[in-house]
Parts: sequence; C-alpha cells; structure tokens
Amino acid sequence: MAGDADLARIGFLLSDRNRAAMLLLLLDGRPQPVSALMAEVGISASLASTHLRKLKDGGLVVVEVSGRQRLYRLASPVADAIEGLLLLAPPGPAKSLRQATRGRKLREARVCYDHLAGSVGVAINDAFLAKGFLVEDRDSYSVSVKGRAELAAHGIDVDGLRGRARPLARPCMDWSERRNHLAGSLGAAVKSRLLELGWIDLLEASRAVDLTAAGRRELREWLGVGPA
Repeated sequence: MAGDADLARIGFLLSDRNRAAMLLLLLDGRPQPVSALMAEVGISASLASTHLRKLKDGGLVVVEVSGRQRLYRLASPVADAIEGLLLLAPPGPAKSLRQATRGRKLREARVCYDHLAGSVGVAINDAFLAKGFLVEDRDSYSVSVKGRAELAAHGIDVDGLRGRARPLARPCMDWSERRNHLAGSLGAAVKSRLLELGWIDLLEASRAVDLTAAGRRELREWLGVGPA
C-alpha cells in the first residue's frame, strides 16, 4: 500500500548543484547529449552520466535515442515545477565575468521550456495586452479578433492552435521579472515564429536567447518593445 507523496526524494535530486544546473540547462526544451551537459556544467563524463541516471530513475528526465546518441530532456510535468521553484530560489552570486554575462543574457531573453521569457518575453506579453491582442480572462488569456488578424499577418495561425490538449494562451510568472510572460500553445508559436524570422537565436547548451539586430528593430516597430 502506497503512502504519502515522497517530496523529500525530489528534494534530494535537486540538492546537488550539478544536477540542478543540468535541469536548468534542459529547461529550454531541447534534448541534450551528455557531452553538452558535462561541458556546460564543467564536470567529467562519468560524473554527468551518474547524475543523469539518478535524475532518470527519479522521473525528472527521460532519454531519447538518436542514432548512436542518447539525448536527455525534461519529463513532461517537470518544466512547470522547476519554473515554480525558481520563483522561490534566491539569485546565485556571479563568480566570474562569464557567469555575470550569462546572468544578464538570461534576464534579458531566455526560453522557458518552449516559450519566451525574460524582460523581452514580459515586454511582448505586456504589448499584446496593451494593444488588445490578448484579453485577460481569469487565469488565462483569450485572443481577440484584432489579435488573430495581427498575429496572422506575422505568420501565426491562432485558429490552427485551438483544440490542442494544452491551453491556447496563459500567463506564466517570470522568475527574474516577477511579472507574466506568455505561455501556452500561442507562447510556443510566437517563440517558434521569432526563430523562423531570425529575430532571435538560440544558444547552444543554454536557455539564454540572443535578440538579433533585426529582432530588436522589428519588435520595436511592431510592438514598441526594446530601446528606441
């Protein structure tokens, strides 16, 4: 007979900084090989494999086989749980210029599993609301007629996103800005479209996102997002 949920088991898995760092790297939604994770965290292949095995056994990550590579990604419900925990976690100190630069990039723009977060993501969400593309509806957003037309003009088919298992559009509390960015299938579609347009670039083995020169210009003209 099963007892209560073993929350301490999850706490144990998160208590190691190397494991926590790998989970944060996987928060961008892209499956990663051991080599990329070990290089970014700065540990040996054997230690990285040991940590990933524990995370897999604990149900936090899953493995995909691609050719001869084993790729790791977060298990389905884990991304939302980690984002929630980040709201409680204090910022860690930057111990080098590299860490300070990475922290700045993460706060400006990053991927929150499959949608855009950071100050850029929050600014886009604010602009969608201010321009009437989105309408707040309790704990979710509805897309207005104006919003559907405007998004369609930028290559995002809102009607095609309806009927999916996940919500169409919902607010997601941003851990660095402490305000909402856009999540749901529309949030994912916006991030994918910005990638297609070359307005953002994903960085390897990082959830930080680069806003390109074209992206800064176009988002400023379209939504008033970014410096003048």
